[in-house]
Amino acid sequence: MEEKEARRILETYADMILRISYSYLRRTVDAEDICQNVILKYLSSHQRFDSREHEKAWIIRTTINACKDVRKSAFFVKTIGLDAVPERAIPEEPVSVLTEELKKLPVNYRISIHLFYYEGYTIKEIAQILGKRETVVANYLSRGRKRLKEALSKDSRFFPKEGEAYE
Repeated sequence: MEEKEARRILETYADMILRISYSYLRRTVDAEDICQNVILKYLSSHQRFDSREHEKAWIIRTTINACKDVRKSAFFVKTIGLDAVPERAIPEEPVSVLTEELKKLPVNYRISIHLFYYEGYTIKEIAQILGKRETVVANYLSRGRKRLKEALSKDSRFFPKEGEAYE
């Protein structure tokens, strides 16, 4: 494979792979490993794709499968991340309330919301990627949005109480 093609794949899909894997694994280091593995798998395979959409779907499916493999591994189950250690030498980056609430959602809700809102897939396309029925994906989206709304409505910055005005 040409260097030009390898650069195109890296520039086009690396961010998406990182976001999907982080959404699944909730660890930056693991997400980076998955990204590297998926890109290497793509470059070493001699897979031919009908279109860019087919290529993107293959990369998403491969990323999800790699994440599931990592989650099943004994290392993932039996270890704790550095973020669980009480003392931190480096101050935390500011994180939005929405991002924090998204992290709390179950994996299926998170992935469905990510693919729908961040990657622009339709419910039908998400169902094909995840191997689920369209009604199941629609339920994931609906329940995920409902949980986000409930969590964010507790924060007065998003939904002021009756009688209060937006500033």
